[in-house]
Formats: sequence, C-alpha cells, structure tokens
Amino acid sequence: MRLTTKGRYAVTAMLDLALHAGSGPISLADISGRQEISLSYLEQLFAKLRRNELVSSVRGPGGGYRLSRDSAEIFVAEIVDAVNESVDATGCGGLNDCLDGEVCLTHTLWCDLSKQIHNFLSDISLRSLVDRRDVQVVSARQDKKEIEQGIFIPATAATE
Repeated sequence: MRLTTKGRYAVTAMLDLALHAGSGPISLADISGRQEISLSYLEQLFAKLRRNELVSSVRGPGGGYRLSRDSAEIFVAEIVDAVNESVDATGCGGLNDCLDGEVCLTHTLWCDLSKQIHNFLSDISLRSLVDRRDVQVVSARQDKKEIEQGIFIPATAATE
C-alpha cells in the first residue's frame, strides 16, 4: 500500500504554497526549485488543483498561485482526491475481482484500511503541517539554500 508520486507531489507543492503564502503569489518555478519537482509535472497537478478550487492563479508579472482559502480549511485528503489519486490498499484496485474475478477473503479488511487512511488524511490540514516545527526547519533550510543561490528572497528576508 502506497501513495503514488502524484499524490505526494501534490501535497508537497500545496504545503510549499501554504508555507510561502505571506510572500504573495508563488510561481511554479519557485516550488519546482525548492521541492525538486518537474515544472511540467507541477503544471499538470496545479491544473487539477485549480479545477478543484484549492488554488487560484494570478496572471502577469509577479503572478503565480495562492491557496484559494485559508490553510486551516484545506485538508490533505482533498489534495489527494483533487489529483485523482486514491489511497487503495486492496490488491484489485477496489474492483472486487481480487481472486479469479471474485472478492478475496481479505477484501473487506483492505477496503476498511483504505477508508481509515482517507479519514486520517481528512483530519490533517495544511495549517497543522505548517505549524509543525520539523516542517518549519526543512522549509527554512530550503529558503536559505535559494537565498544563497540568489534565486528567491522570502518576504520576511526582503524586509529585514
């Protein structure tokens, strides 16, 4: 049982957006640089996130993306669902044809596990992740690296 790259990258990108929300619209190039996610892949993910009203885009110079609502109101499960990702622990992909076209002995167990995982992710907001000390440490390291490379200056660093 695993969450695929699509879901993990979407959550990572949204968390990056939430962490940098005070800096105005964030470009996908900035997210791509910090998180080492392909720009073209982010464009595909953000098209889905925008369609599901989790982000809004700002056009023009200084444009980019921002969260469509407060980070406390956006949950990890919503992000995963928005990119058409499922957390499925069954061997049949939920198709009920695990064993020679029939439901296997443990199908219901794996379906229940999938629901538990989805419920778990439904209780985790972007804000709760932003508030975590370990997330803040990693974000600060990434921002410092970009500042040293002259790529990005966070709003807080620009005003100091």
